[in-house]
Amino acid sequence: MAILVSALAFSAAAWAQPGQLANAQVERHAAQADLRGQVMNVAAQITAPAWIGYAVPAANADAQVCCGTRGGCCMGCRLEPDGGQGMFVDGQRHAAARLDDSAALTVLLRVSKGQIERIRLFSDDCAIDAAGAVVHWLDGASGAGSVALLDALASAHTSRRVADGALAAMAMQAEPAAVDRLITLARTGATPHLRGQALFWLGQRASSAAIGAITEALEKDPDTDVKRRAVFALSQLPPDEGVPRLMDVARTHSNPSVRKQAMFWLGQSKDPRALDFFAAILKR
Repeated sequence: MAILVSALAFSAAAWAQPGQLANAQVERHAAQADLRGQVMNVAAQITAPAWIGYAVPAANADAQVCCGTRGGCCMGCRLEPDGGQGMFVDGQRHAAARLDDSAALTVLLRVSKGQIERIRLFSDDCAIDAAGAVVHWLDGASGAGSVALLDALASAHTSRRVADGALAAMAMQAEPAAVDRLITLARTGATPHLRGQALFWLGQRASSAAIGAITEALEKDPDTDVKRRAVFALSQLPPDEGVPRLMDVARTHSNPSVRKQAMFWLGQSKDPRALDFFAAILKR
């Protein structure tokens, strides 16, 4: 009987704390196909500050998204209150440690007075201390449902903080539709900031479609700041993709500010081709 009670207690504890989430008052729900509608319905019923969370496959199985490191290991994160630590993203450190290609991205949305006011992201190896907060956990959320939810938050939310978090969450999850939505936002986002942030995250994905959207923004977006963000996105591509494009922008773009930005990021690249490019300019 003691063994059975102990086993049941362990099972209940594991069920009550999803992933690395600790010290939380967890209320579990089965995720619905319409994740956006479900999240909005749950948020509307929340009267005191609380969180809504779910997990989806991560785009980079080797990445750690946490709040800091010490001695090669994650220090963990606190949900409440904000401990002042910035998000730490390491795309390589766990490449040798992970035994398979599966990894999850935990998405947590803070709700207050029925409104989503913040989005936080964590990899599945990041310890999260909820400090007693209520967390409505949605089991079995789909990537497609997550993208639809995040796209709505990025497109329509009046808070830049929420929109930026939604874009980051889209970029960090494996769902292919995420890149498509980022491309659409880079092209048609209502504000220069939204388009620029979408371009920033497209630079992290480095797909052929993403590169096309970045190049299109350099040519067609009417806002110089958005074009400058597109230049930065080129600098985040793998060197064989980004450096030649940066050199082309530095040579031929009609906007002097954009050319200057391309020159700056070429200098930061430390690529031998950039050094040859600068030497050729100086000779002329």
